[in-house]
Amino acid sequence: MVLSRFWLVIFISSIAFVMFSLFSGNSYTIDHVLNGKKDDPILISEKYIDQIPAFIKDSINKSEEKTFTINRDTLNIDTTYVYKNKTVKIYSGVQKSDGLLPTCKSTLLDLILPLMAYLAFFCGLMELLIISGVSEKLAKVLSPVFVKVFPSIPKNHPSISYMTLNFAANFLGLDSAATPFGLKAMESLQEINPEKDKASDAQIMFMCLHASGLTLIATSIIGYRAAANASNPADVMLPCIITSFIGTIAAFLIVGIRQKINFKSASLLIGLMMLIAAIVGLLMYVNHLDLIGKNYFTTNLSAIILIGIIVATLIFSFLKEKKFTEANTTVYEAFVSGANNGVKTGVTIFPYVLGMLVAISLFRNSGLFEIISDWIAFIFSNMGVNKEITDALPVALLRPFSSAGSRGFLIDSMNTFGADSMTGRLSSIFQCSAESTFYVIAVYFGSVNIKNTRYALGTMLIVDVICVITAIFVASWFF
Repeated sequence: MVLSRFWLVIFISSIAFVMFSLFSGNSYTIDHVLNGKKDDPILISEKYIDQIPAFIKDSINKSEEKTFTINRDTLNIDTTYVYKNKTVKIYSGVQKSDGLLPTCKSTLLDLILPLMAYLAFFCGLMELLIISGVSEKLAKVLSPVFVKVFPSIPKNHPSISYMTLNFAANFLGLDSAATPFGLKAMESLQEINPEKDKASDAQIMFMCLHASGLTLIATSIIGYRAAANASNPADVMLPCIITSFIGTIAAFLIVGIRQKINFKSASLLIGLMMLIAAIVGLLMYVNHLDLIGKNYFTTNLSAIILIGIIVATLIFSFLKEKKFTEANTTVYEAFVSGANNGVKTGVTIFPYVLGMLVAISLFRNSGLFEIISDWIAFIFSNMGVNKEITDALPVALLRPFSSAGSRGFLIDSMNTFGADSMTGRLSSIFQCSAESTFYVIAVYFGSVNIKNTRYALGTMLIVDVICVITAIFVASWFF
């Protein structure tokens, strides 16, 4: 219900603002909101050639392309004049994201189809894990901890192994593997959900822990920083880990208090201490490496572990081939069956993702997001917050809505202020310390047709705020 109302508010307010801008004269056309593409120039006016300044008219006539661009300075957007069919079209600025119709197309071609391919492959592997008995063994090992965090889940339930693989994939920055494991976990949890259209306590806890974004190897962030010529691309790794870890703990405490979980459980405390020890141990190892060593380690660790999971699954399936025979199938046929289920899951979640991304597209292209972010930055600056921090806030504000959009702000902030600036580093921490909340909710709850997400959205947004505040303090401390 909360998600539905929020979606309606975004949609209706964005459309209302677009129409207001058009009829008040602030916008010349709204075609870009529907048909424009990211980084396309925006048409702001159209005049007859005799109505434009003489020096611009002369420059257009001298140009073979019949265009003229005024490049004021690096801080202001260019204005381009294009002469065609007796009129001069005036363009200024670029579009922040794809319009509504291109978003529909790109959601299917650039997002859902690749996601379906990932789902097909990893769901095929998970079918092997199920039939070979690996998932059952993993669930038995981890049940003492998971039954404390998820008291409504029966002991040794298959969802435990799927959630473990999802957390591990997120932990290591394996985004392509994390989503299929997570969707399988949601499907498994839905089987024991007494109210099928309402999120269960276990599903909410899983979603909030997943969305808190605990990441040890921020491979993509390091790559973006290396491309932006950072002196040490991996220098934000520790701040990212600290921020995402605090976000994860905050999510666990907020949901745990709501669900009345026993925080004094010995097995729970042991599990938490083991996690902290693993993080500290790996940090100590990475910290003693030189720059090349850090880059080499962070680049290869995730890939090696993913390949290791694939190889181990196939070897174990070969060794337990009798179980496949007993199930009246073969290893390959089981893989194909699981992959087919992955494709069906991708088809199921497509409408949910489409609806959310189209709303976000309208929200950004309407100009409403920029106004809100500018006001928030203005309020923070008047509170005495450092300008280097307020310059990074657009990344934090857009991150819950769109990973691609916030990534664009991240790259822009590093190009504008420098990868080694406080703004560039803080933007990097914002980007890697949380998930795209609305996208995640649309995908995961949509995959099992959950309509009432209860307090999941509110909790995830609170955790996003906690991550933002933590990132600011951690970045100020480190840099």
